[in-house]
Amino acid sequence: MIKKQPYMNVGAAILFVLFGLLFFILLYRYFSIEISGEAAGQPLAAKAQKKYTRVGTLEASRGIIYDRKGEVVAEDTASYTLLAILSKKMTTDPKHPMHVKDPRKTAEELAKYIDMDESEIYSRLTKKLFEVQFGSAGKDISIETKRKIEALKLPGITFIPQMKRFYPNGVFASHLVGYADPDEKKDNKIVGQMGIEKSLNDYLTGTNGKINYESDLWGYILPDKKENITPAKDGDDVYLTIDQKIQTFLEDAMNKVVKKYNPKKIIAIVADPKTGEILAMGQRPTFDPKTKEGITDSWHNEAIETSYEPGSTMKIFTLAAAVNEGVFNPNELYKSGSYQVSPRSPAIHDHNYSGWGTISYLEGLQRSSNVAFAKIASEKLGFEKFREYLSKFGFDRPTGIDLPNEASGKIMFNFPIEKVTTAFGQGTAVTPIELIQAATAVANDGKMMKPYVMDKIVNHDTGKTIKQTKPEVVSTPITAETAKTVRNYLETVVTSKNGTGGRYKIDGYSVAGKTGTANIPNPNGAGYLTGSQNYIFSFLGMAPKNDPKLIVYVAVQQPQIDNYEYGSRPVSEIFKPVMKNSLQYLNIRPSKVEKSTSVKLGDLSGNSVTETVKKLKAQGFNPIVLGKGPDVTTQLPKAGTTILEGEKVLLGTKGKLIAPDMTGWSLRDVMQLAKLVDLKYNVAGSGYVVKQNISPGTPLKKGDNLIVQLQSPEQLSNNMEDTSQEKNSDQNISD
Repeated sequence: MIKKQPYMNVGAAILFVLFGLLFFILLYRYFSIEISGEAAGQPLAAKAQKKYTRVGTLEASRGIIYDRKGEVVAEDTASYTLLAILSKKMTTDPKHPMHVKDPRKTAEELAKYIDMDESEIYSRLTKKLFEVQFGSAGKDISIETKRKIEALKLPGITFIPQMKRFYPNGVFASHLVGYADPDEKKDNKIVGQMGIEKSLNDYLTGTNGKINYESDLWGYILPDKKENITPAKDGDDVYLTIDQKIQTFLEDAMNKVVKKYNPKKIIAIVADPKTGEILAMGQRPTFDPKTKEGITDSWHNEAIETSYEPGSTMKIFTLAAAVNEGVFNPNELYKSGSYQVSPRSPAIHDHNYSGWGTISYLEGLQRSSNVAFAKIASEKLGFEKFREYLSKFGFDRPTGIDLPNEASGKIMFNFPIEKVTTAFGQGTAVTPIELIQAATAVANDGKMMKPYVMDKIVNHDTGKTIKQTKPEVVSTPITAETAKTVRNYLETVVTSKNGTGGRYKIDGYSVAGKTGTANIPNPNGAGYLTGSQNYIFSFLGMAPKNDPKLIVYVAVQQPQIDNYEYGSRPVSEIFKPVMKNSLQYLNIRPSKVEKSTSVKLGDLSGNSVTETVKKLKAQGFNPIVLGKGPDVTTQLPKAGTTILEGEKVLLGTKGKLIAPDMTGWSLRDVMQLAKLVDLKYNVAGSGYVVKQNISPGTPLKKGDNLIVQLQSPEQLSNNMEDTSQEKNSDQNISD
């Protein structure tokens, strides 16, 4: 063996020399190209410039979505993903380790800030990997939490920054606003997936900028070299017609009805009949745009994308057509109970089947008689004229609202039986937004307004308005005099002892409207579902009657009730608080001034805290003092704001502001606090506050991150009206 060793060394040397020669040949060829006067026909200077020119990206922000008053509905925000470096190779200086050196201590500390058990964190930190992440618990880390973790100076713990879409109000007109998420097919750029985020995505999406610079081989900018910057263009900002406060009224009311009656669906819309602006829109089931929780239960915007039989709310428009043609005599008598439009057609019946004997047509309206409206369509108006009015009211085409995927109603008008059932809302299908549009003609003195949700689009950088929606009259199906007369008749539906709408009375305000109870087609065959709960209960109302400022439509499908006669309960428990609170918020004076519960707030700054609290409580308001100083220095709502009885008034004093106990607070109360102190806030759930991350009594600082958990409370027992009114509840049932 010893004798063979020299030969082995010689062989190794020969191989080394050969490889060395090959290396120098390749190296010589490389440098001969790089340092030659020309390379592939290009001058050396140009080749060098190309080699060392680098391009960086300047990220553009997505546009902000605001409500009508400039409150943020959606915006971009920075978030971070937690990352742990496990490889020891990343550490070159033992005094400054760049990997996780102590997994046990690191797991113990991280468990205080992320929603993961210490044992699971430790398990991940001890894997034989280069790096690890922490699933959903390590994503969407806020800047505040990131800073707290960084302050621990844990070796190997770092963060990956990213932009995400932030929805500060949580569940808030979710299907209307929609949501935007990173799209892997577009380099993880945030793209709108639903609602306004989708339909106005081209406006909201910004254009990235870039920076060109010359650098050395390692990326360092060379001396005396100028940077060439193309600035990023942020996306345009969108202002909606939605009013944050009215939307919150609606969300709260729907939450309570869901808790109490557990319906299959709720659809609700609040609109300004003078302009067509949608002030609030909501539905249940819904989803949280941040977490996407609930989105698989209801992907569609039901108010826009779904058509169904409207029930007796359709009688509003049959009535309006008859009044406009001069063929409706409220005092004329007819025989209620049943009606056969032709010898071969099946008979239609009133909802109690037997009717109420011979009554007037006005009483027929009040009792929601199907027979009355069948006779109006066939004998008073005539089917041809009636069909013309259905088109004038827009029931045979989409409204053109600025939301994606709008459906169109379908008028069933081939046979005599279909024509009379359409007159009282059966057979023919319409969308909720079509009902709203048609109702504007009755509320707005004959002028039918096109509904819309986008107020304006504004250039984020210049503040210049680049697109503005203007109110549009799309039709004038009836005269102003007809509209006024119809509203007077519809008011009796609510006020008459025979009316089906007694549950919709509002103290101090006159309400005109119509109840509806629609059958649900059997999904497994012909006919309709049966049973006391299997209906869509609804109300389409406007107030004040003489000059309506608001239209509110509410539909509740298959609530948990004992008898269909109680179907108006869940509907009224949404309509009444939303209509009343919204009218007061808009400072619409009640007809009975002494019942007014709204007050214009004065300037409280400089006043004694003790006296201010005493005065506000005497007026029926709920003052919340945030400091310990003797005098008021700041307030919210601001001076001049009209507030409602029971609302919170936040009072700041000189010195540190102190976090209050927010248990039981509504979302709008939390938002007021965040605005006053300039806090960043995040919301989980819907309803009222049950948890807060900043303990009561803790000093508040500008920029602090406030996190609250909301939850729907148990309903207090409602002050129900006389059950005799419930028995008049509108039932649109026929053979």
